[in-house]
Amino acid sequence: MASSQTTSAIRMSSDLASFRKELRQAKHVVALTGAGVSAESGVPTFRGAGGFWRKWQATDLATPQAFNRNPSLVWEFYHYRREVMLTKKPNNGHIAIAKCEKRFLSEGRKFTVITQNIDELHYTAGSKNIIELHGSLFRVRCTKCGHREVDRSSPICEALKDRGEPDVDVPDARIPVDQLPKCRQPDCGGLVRPDVVWFGEMLDEVVLQKATAELDTCDLCLVVGTSSVVYPAAMFAPELASRGVTVAEFNVEETPASGAFKYYFQGPSGETLPSALAP
Repeated sequence: MASSQTTSAIRMSSDLASFRKELRQAKHVVALTGAGVSAESGVPTFRGAGGFWRKWQATDLATPQAFNRNPSLVWEFYHYRREVMLTKKPNNGHIAIAKCEKRFLSEGRKFTVITQNIDELHYTAGSKNIIELHGSLFRVRCTKCGHREVDRSSPICEALKDRGEPDVDVPDARIPVDQLPKCRQPDCGGLVRPDVVWFGEMLDEVVLQKATAELDTCDLCLVVGTSSVVYPAAMFAPELASRGVTVAEFNVEETPASGAFKYYFQGPSGETLPSALAP
């Protein structure tokens, strides 16, 4: 079986010319991107073996229950992630996607990025038409009044300054709730949380509807740097392929969904996308 899969990957990876022809003819491309794209920029994924912050994995902290139990600890984790992102830049994969989108728009065609990432590197690279399935590190949502707003402050509050180091032996800050980030709406002042979708939470219905509308009308889909195991996003591309829409996967290794797609290009997206998406 392993030999058969290897042969399949080599065959699928070989037809770049055919893919580029379909790209030139496409009217509406959707790029589905995941953590692998940002990992190439040095962004920690906190997934899989070794993906720990102190003694916790993201699944331990990125939950409503964890925030209710210990908002100080969860905010330390997200403050660390926010500060890390201020040192990161888009890689050639992000840039190739942004350039392709710009070209499509100039030609009266449509290009949409639907990302599972919360780091905003697609924006930094220059992409405009972006749907963030899981929210953003740089937005907050009030737990009292529900108000959402962008907050790029560094640090996000004085009590978190110089906190969040990932070393296992660093003591928790144990910041009192009244010193954690607060809502800036008049007469509110409630505790805010990162405006991201945590484990156990549903995707925002409006965001999901926007993504579905794009997927329903695209004629070419790129799957880039995503393991295709996080639902519901994991089903987007396989469902398109089942309807006859061309799907091209760009990943460092095959995923459970790879066999359903017409094209598979193996390698870091920063190496494969620039040539694949070039004019």
